[in-house]
Amino acid sequence: TVNLERALKIGDRLGGHFVSGHIDGIGEIIQIKKKAENFFEVTIGVAKEVRENLVDQGSVAVDGISLTIAKCLKDGFIVSVIPFTLVNTTLNTKNSGDKVNIECDMLGKYVKSFLAEKKPGITPEFLMEKGFI
Repeated sequence: TVNLERALKIGDRLGGHFVSGHIDGIGEIIQIKKKAENFFEVTIGVAKEVRENLVDQGSVAVDGISLTIAKCLKDGFIVSVIPFTLVNTTLNTKNSGDKVNIECDMLGKYVKSFLAEKKPGITPEFLMEKGFI
């Protein structure tokens, strides 16, 4: 069983996250906890190399499910999941200890790459000024 969404067509409105289907690493579900009638919190542990590409309120794909990071942790992250998503994706079969595929935010990886290459004119200050970070 896999999670699939229709691909974005050129000219469509952007209403979600950029997910390409490339896996950056493997995570482990630490906990799935019901927080209220309308959402669950899923805590996922990841390796340092994956964690370095995650930011609070950034996007992440977990087994192909595009989600928003509620909070980054030292060695993982927490996502809030609405009941519809929990029921209608493979998350409904997951338990603590299960492995999941993780794809980090594509735009964040591009920004990190540009900063690492020290391209002229692209600095953290420039990105903040332009609203990217």
